[in-house]
Amino acid sequence: MDLAFFSALLSIIVINIVLSGDNAVVIAMATLRLETRQRKKAIFWGTFGAVGLRVALTAVAAMLLTVPYIQAVGGFLLTWIAVKLLAEDESGEDKEAPGSMAQAIRTIIIADFLMSLDNVLAVAGASGGNLPLLIIGLMLSIPLVVWGSTFLSQLMRKWPWLVGLGAGLLGFTAGEMLLKEPYLKFLAENPILEYLIPGLFAVGVIGIGTWKGKKKEKQEVEQ
Repeated sequence: MDLAFFSALLSIIVINIVLSGDNAVVIAMATLRLETRQRKKAIFWGTFGAVGLRVALTAVAAMLLTVPYIQAVGGFLLTWIAVKLLAEDESGEDKEAPGSMAQAIRTIIIADFLMSLDNVLAVAGASGGNLPLLIIGLMLSIPLVVWGSTFLSQLMRKWPWLVGLGAGLLGFTAGEMLLKEPYLKFLAENPILEYLIPGLFAVGVIGIGTWKGKKKEKQEVEQ
């Protein structure tokens, strides 16, 4: 428990917070329409489960990143999650139905897993292979991530247009994941595609999510 320990601990906390911006958006969107008590529980357990998964993922992240097209697949899955969350919000679907809290927790953990494949390597590097240090650092990050997610959720409930913006941000992140794929590195080497692809993913998520939500809302009204 010397200066080096606390320095590494602080690094892990800071890195986790910086890299958790997108994760906070997912958490806020996934729990947006839950009743207040359920939302607080879903945010806590979703974040807790995601952090636990990050600890486990750290041991195999380097190996997973060698799997061909794993980043690209993760990007497309994240795109699907973002579209689904936005469509549900646009359709006004009742998310307070039984089981919705469990669904929100699952969404949080899966999305965090997809977005953390390369991020955990940075956290693992800061821990220097010290597992107890890694666990302590990630656990201390939980309250800050929970607070950030709760704050975002409140803003989205007050200003619904932020939901579309959040979905677009997730789409942009998905596009960046595609560019990080080693087998598609030629895309990132093109200065135009480097910005065009994430931008198209963002616009695509907002467009498709909004269209699907409106379509579902119309079908429900007709029924």
